[in-house]
Amino acid sequence: MRISIATNTELSSRFFASKLNPTNNVLLNCAYECKLPFLSMASRRVSVNSCVLSMSGSGSSTSGGLTYKDSGVDIDAGSELVRRIAKMAPGIGGFGGLFPLGDSYLVAGTDGVGTKLKLAFETGIHDTIGIDLVAMSVNDIVTSGAKPLFFLDYFATSHLEVDLAEKVIKGIVDGCQQSDCVLLGGETAEMPDFYAAGEYDLSGFAVGIVKKDSVIDGKNIVPGDVLIGLPSSGVHSNGFSLVRRVLAQSDLSLKDELPSENTTLGEALMAPTVIYVKQVLDIISEGGVKGIAHITGGGFTDNIPRVFPKGLGAVIYEDSWKVPAVFKWIQQAGRIEDSEMRRTFNMGIGMVLVVSKETSHTILEGGRGTYGAYHIGEVVNGEGVSYS
Repeated sequence: MRISIATNTELSSRFFASKLNPTNNVLLNCAYECKLPFLSMASRRVSVNSCVLSMSGSGSSTSGGLTYKDSGVDIDAGSELVRRIAKMAPGIGGFGGLFPLGDSYLVAGTDGVGTKLKLAFETGIHDTIGIDLVAMSVNDIVTSGAKPLFFLDYFATSHLEVDLAEKVIKGIVDGCQQSDCVLLGGETAEMPDFYAAGEYDLSGFAVGIVKKDSVIDGKNIVPGDVLIGLPSSGVHSNGFSLVRRVLAQSDLSLKDELPSENTTLGEALMAPTVIYVKQVLDIISEGGVKGIAHITGGGFTDNIPRVFPKGLGAVIYEDSWKVPAVFKWIQQAGRIEDSEMRRTFNMGIGMVLVVSKETSHTILEGGRGTYGAYHIGEVVNGEGVSYS
């Protein structure tokens, strides 16, 4: 086995010498490690979000259209693993984990970017995948009302290509700046023969803080409350196994233009995940926010009910926002049923806030944030999500 110590040293020197995070260089120098062989894994957490993707029934299609199960994601196995882990670690299942600290909670989350990495390898777009990585964790922890404090990353590859790794880490720094948190440290693991040439894997970990009396937990949600949707930039970082299956059977390549859009299909699919932290915290500061759902794997159907008290559900107004063209192409090219699209993709809404009617007027009239906001539904009696 040959391990290139020189390349790891070069990556570290570029990272520390750069102006990427000038206010935190002391912390970075203390915490950022480039350990060559993979030695150990301190902890493990199953992402419930990625284990709830399925179509009603068995997950196989009766209409000839593609499903998430067809693309290789075994929903039943994922659900079984979550069930077993829940026995060992009760409480798992929220968007973020809460740890009491004085009059506050530390809120932690961890995630990756899934097989969107495969598209990064094919398109050569590596400078935004780090934004996706940060977004998946900070968007989870902000659902509790937590302000992100710091982020750590894990970058693994068989042979460290310093220029490529630098692009990835610059994206991570960009994501941290967008979410107003510190890139506190990370791990670069070089594992010969473990990954295909030119490929790598990523995971990230975010920690935030919220006062105990300010936690957003959904307990006060009642029928008649309003669902406010914050627009996504596209597919974000979920469902790419299905996206890649659709691509494989379509007559378009990643370099072809997305129908009716002035962008390539590759660019549309690789659009970085929106980081909602500043927009959501701004809305929370005005009061009236009762629950927040990050729309990742599971779509509206599985994610929105996670914030409701028992016995409540939601009605979604189907035409209350514009569905991005990339989803229309995915559905048409893959002949995917509506129910499967709704349980796999965000369909153009990346975050849903449950608020009082009074609060909804303030949010909608203010058009909060760069991406705006939409009244997409309401809370009703009866569990589940329906569409009208």
